[in-house]
Amino acid sequence: MKAIKVERSDSLHGSVLIPGSKNSSLALLAAVCLADEPVTLMGIPDIADLRVIYELASEIGLEVKHEGNGTVVLDPRFIANGSLDPVKSSSFRAAYYFVGSLLAKFGRVSVGYPGGDDFVSRPMDQHIKALQMMGAAFTFHPSHYTVEAKELRGATIYFDMITSGATINVMLAAVRAKGTTVLRNAARDPEVTDTANLLNQLGAKITGAGTDTIRIEGVSSLHEGSYTVIPDRLIAGAFLMAAGVTGGSVTVQHVIPEHLSSCLAKLREIGIELEVHDNSITAHSTGILRATRVRTAMYPGFATDLQQPLTALLTQARGKSIIGERIYPARFNHAHQLVRMGADIKIRSGVASIAGGKPLHGTLVHASDVRAGISLILAGLRAEGTTTIAGVQHIERGYEDVVGSFRALGATISMYDSEEIGGHGVLLQQSN
Repeated sequence: MKAIKVERSDSLHGSVLIPGSKNSSLALLAAVCLADEPVTLMGIPDIADLRVIYELASEIGLEVKHEGNGTVVLDPRFIANGSLDPVKSSSFRAAYYFVGSLLAKFGRVSVGYPGGDDFVSRPMDQHIKALQMMGAAFTFHPSHYTVEAKELRGATIYFDMITSGATINVMLAAVRAKGTTVLRNAARDPEVTDTANLLNQLGAKITGAGTDTIRIEGVSSLHEGSYTVIPDRLIAGAFLMAAGVTGGSVTVQHVIPEHLSSCLAKLREIGIELEVHDNSITAHSTGILRATRVRTAMYPGFATDLQQPLTALLTQARGKSIIGERIYPARFNHAHQLVRMGADIKIRSGVASIAGGKPLHGTLVHASDVRAGISLILAGLRAEGTTTIAGVQHIERGYEDVVGSFRALGATISMYDSEEIGGHGVLLQQSN
C-alpha cells in the first residue's frame, strides 16, 4: 500500500499546469462508442479511473491506442457487445455512461452498480426514469443490472433534480435514438457542454447544452473526429486554495476562468487576491483569512467537489465558518479526519461549523475519496509535525502526479510504500 507524508511547509510559490478534466474525460471516452469511425481525444489525464475504462473498453472490443502527451486514439468499429465486467465497472460511478453510449447500437447493456467514492450512495432514479421514457427496460441483479431496448425513441424528459450524470447519460442515449429528445431541468455543468461539443463535432445534432433545456435530434451515424478535453476546474480550484492555506502565491495555467466563477468569488470573500487572465489565474495570500458561509450547489453554484479542500482552508480562517452541503449531505468524512489533526469542526444535518484558527498537528489520517485526500494534503501543509495520509488509491483516481505538483510549488511532500500493521500505517521505504 502507499501513503503520502506531508510536512509543514512555508508559503507555496510557483505555477501548476492543470490537466484535462477527469469528469469530462470519463464522459468523452464513453461517448466515442457512439461513433462509427476512429476518434482522437487530446488532453486526457493518466489517472486510475481512466485506466479502468481502457480495460473495460478493450474487453468489449473498443481499440485504444495511446500516442503520448494525453492523446488517445479510439476505434469503436470492433465493439462486439455491451456487456461490461460487473466488478471493474462498479469500481467507478461513471460506468453508467456506457449504458447511454452502447444501448442504441446493441439493444442491451450490462454493467455493475455505480461505485467509486464511498462517502454516499449514488442514486440512479433519474437515469432509470429517463431511459424508461425512451423505451428501455431495466433488470436488476445482485451484482449488476441490464438495460434493454429494441428501439430508443425520443421523448421530452423533465429531471426531478439537477443531475450532471443523468443529463450526460440520457444525452448519449438520445444521440442515436429515433426522433427528438428534449431534456428539461438539465445540468449546466461544463462537462455536459464538453460532451455535447464532442458529439456535435462527430455529427450529432445537440443544441442548448450549457442551459437547462437541451434538445437532441437523433442521427443514424457519427463520423471520425478529434477533440481536446476541457481543463479540470476542480483541480485548479484546489491549487488556488493551497495558496490561501500556506500564505503564498500560486498560478494555475491552462484553465477556463468562467468555469471557476463561484469558487473565485468565495476565495475573494475569504481574503485571497486573484489575478484572472484568459487562461490562467494567480492566487496571492498573506495567510490572513476571513471566515465565511457557503452552500454547495449544482453548477454554476459552488461545487460539492471543492467543499473538502475549502474545509481545510477554512480551518485557517479565524472566526466561525459554515459549510452547507446541499448536494451530498453525508460528504464529511474528511472533516472527521481534520478533527484528528486538531481542527474544531462540528457536523449536523449536512452542515459543518468550523471554528477556525486552531493549531493543527500531524497524525495518521485516511483519504476516503479523491477530494478528501486533497483536503488532508492542504491541512498537512499547515500542521506541526508530520501528516501521514493513507488511502492514496483514492487520490490517484483523480490526480496524475499529486506529489510532483505540490513539490513544484515548494511543498515538503513524499510518496511512500506502507504496510498496515495493527491499524497503524508503518512507513517502509520511500518510493520516489
